[in-house]
This record gives sequence, structure tokens and C-alpha cells, in this order.
Amino acid sequence: METLIFEFQINATPEKVWSVLWDDTTYRQWTSAFTDGSFYQGTLEEKSMVKFLDPKNNGMYSRILKNIPNKEITFLHLGEIYDGVEVPQEWGDATESYFLQETEDGTLLRSEIKTSEEFKGFFEEHFPKALQNVKNLAENQL
Repeated sequence: METLIFEFQINATPEKVWSVLWDDTTYRQWTSAFTDGSFYQGTLEEKSMVKFLDPKNNGMYSRILKNIPNKEITFLHLGEIYDGVEVPQEWGDATESYFLQETEDGTLLRSEIKTSEEFKGFFEEHFPKALQNVKNLAENQL
């Protein structure tokens, strides 16, 4: 596993950035950097399961390990979904975390992804674009 780290300074409050990250409408907008039409199903409560899907019902499913609203959330990725069917994977500690730290200029958004070599290139290419979308949405939405 390799840990990838992405950071963006955003001129908005942590509450605003959190809202952009996890509200349905804005989630669909910023995750379009990965796949058009992306969405998630489930709640963001600790220990709950969440499915990250595309319009064809493909994606992955994860468990929420930690959720401190407006500060931190960590997902443990457990498997893939094909045509709505969950397929467990042996990804070990494949996690995706978001940390929001209030700064003088707004919020430092830090994302840490523990990934295998198989997905490293995808994340390196698409994650900066996705977080730039979060920044744009948080700074430009009313």
C-alpha cells in the first residue's frame, strides 16, 4: 500500500467545505472528475456502509471508520460493485480520508488515500481535479 496525500487551501469555512463534500448535489458535481454521474448511497455514520456508484450501478462499497463532522471522515474500501452486485476484494487497509483544518484563510483540506499500485495512477490523475472542483464549489457557491 502506498499513501497518496493531496492538499488544497480553500477560502471557505470547514462547515462549507464539508457541505460541498457530502451534500448530494455538490457531491455529484465534484466527483464528476472521477466519473460523470457519480453518487453515493447510505449514511455517513461511523460503522455504516456506503456505496459509491456510477449511473450504471457500478462502483465500490466501503465502511465508515471515523466521522467527526466538519473535521474528519475515513472510509475503508471493502469491495467493488458490478451491476449492483457487491464483490469483496482483498485490499487490506485501503482507506480514503478527508481532514478539514480551519486556517486564517479558510480551510486546509487534506486527503489521504492508501492504495495499491493498481489504482495509484488513477488517483494521481483524477484526485487533484476532484479537489479543485471542491475548492471551486466552496468558494463560489452562496
